[in-house]
Amino acid sequence: MIRKATLQDVSAISVGDSEFASGGREEFVRRAIPRQGVYVLEQGRRIIGIGVLEYTFFEHGFISLLYVSPSARRAGAGESLLQCFVSISQTPKLFSSTNRSNKPMQAFFAKVGFPPSGIIHNLDPDDPELVYYKRARE
Repeated sequence: MIRKATLQDVSAISVGDSEFASGGREEFVRRAIPRQGVYVLEQGRRIIGIGVLEYTFFEHGFISLLYVSPSARRAGAGESLLQCFVSISQTPKLFSSTNRSNKPMQAFFAKVGFPPSGIIHNLDPDDPELVYYKRARE
């Protein structure tokens, strides 16, 4: 089940997933909940994925975070969250990005029909951000 996230959800996923809790994701999501579209994917009573959809990327939908717990990866969880965002996007174009070094995420975007759209240099040293795109609706 996919639903809007709460601050309690962020605590729950952080306690059970040290990878999520590291790297600033937890604080980013906590700040995003009051002002943006933050959604969680539950399996049973466990949160296995979380994503943030915002509209600050040149006034288009932008998935700024798509995270799936390591134990739930490669089982359709990320695709479910992504398809949710495609279906609820308020703009006809939907973008997301990942670092050039993140080969699994690049393969994921190719699998779900998000072709490359551009590249942004100078965000992370020696690891450009690759931008991907999908038409959410005609």
